Amino acid sequence: MPAALAVAALLLVAGCSSDGGGAPGGTPGATASGATASGHGTAPAAPLPPAKGSVEVLRTVAEGLKTPWGLAPLPGGGLLVSSRNEGTISRIDEKTGRTTELGTVSGVSPAGEGGLLGIALSPDFASDHMIYAYFTSASDNRIVRMLYDERKPAGEQLGAPDTVFKGIPKGVIHNGGRIAFGPDRMLYAGTGESGEKGLAQDRKSLGGKILRLTPDGEPAPGNPFPGSPVYSYGHRNVQGLAWDDRQRLFASEFGQDTWDELNAIAPGGDYGWPRAEGRSSEAGLHNPVAQWHTDDASPSGIAYVNGVIWMAGLKGARLWRVPLNGTSASAAPQAFLTGAYGRLRTVVPAGGDRLWLVTSNTDGRGTPKKGDDRVLELRVR
Repeated sequence: MPAALAVAALLLVAGCSSDGGGAPGGTPGATASGATASGHGTAPAAPLPPAKGSVEVLRTVAEGLKTPWGLAPLPGGGLLVSSRNEGTISRIDEKTGRTTELGTVSGVSPAGEGGLLGIALSPDFASDHMIYAYFTSASDNRIVRMLYDERKPAGEQLGAPDTVFKGIPKGVIHNGGRIAFGPDRMLYAGTGESGEKGLAQDRKSLGGKILRLTPDGEPAPGNPFPGSPVYSYGHRNVQGLAWDDRQRLFASEFGQDTWDELNAIAPGGDYGWPRAEGRSSEAGLHNPVAQWHTDDASPSGIAYVNGVIWMAGLKGARLWRVPLNGTSASAAPQAFLTGAYGRLRTVVPAGGDRLWLVTSNTDGRGTPKKGDDRVLELRVR
């Protein structure tokens, strides 16, 4: 891969906005340095991560999974994983690899890139035992929550889904689907423009956006557009969400034919689609932290660990490492595991210097070298 890495270095794009548009961050009220408005001064800058890193595959945790998409670690141990096409959520014992189906999420209508997509645990999971899920229904994409009762028999442990938010445009392609609770305990959702490019720039549409909601599905307090769930717009198909240790939000998204992107998200920011794909000189558009040719990435999930964004690539079949200096890349992106495990869908922090990585070889796309799907445990630097 030396040649590809050299190209990646040339494609590296530092900086966040062509117009200076404010400090990117996942929490309204955060300053450019990451200190909140209620804080006392600015925390000292953390040392930069090494320009070059490493990845060690520690083990295969579980295998034989069917169209896995979202993954959520349980606080007491265990990993929840959603199946896009099966519409089920299963629990993996991360010590033994044993997989137990919790149940089927009713209302899921899988087709194309749609189905049961991202999952997240309630910020009060220890007391309310609620699992949130983003899925494609017969009419739209929506977010629901379900009670998880592990005392019930396998296959019957999920309660009926309660719709929290609905009306997100659906399509054969570009359904978004990643959800996560931020440091502010608000629910963030990455959506796609469902193949209708104009929706991304229409702030009244829910397509091609990052949404910020209360846990009950209302527009979150402090959103940039009063009364609206829209947090940022001008996105083609947001697939990954992660926060750094200063509460700044980063997101990955698919490009069309030329550039995939990793972005630092500013409240109210316009990320350009369809007027721009990748870096642009047009005033008012936020430029990516890094960009890649679509053959090298097709990014999905992202995770932040020790100053580095790790990004799973589908078509690119590799794991990208992007070291950060604030909301800029501090060195060229570096690729790992190229082709070794096929398409890579989701990456989640596993504590310390470890990651959980989910493959995506049964999603009907491409001709992956690896025909099964699994969860891997990695050690990263």
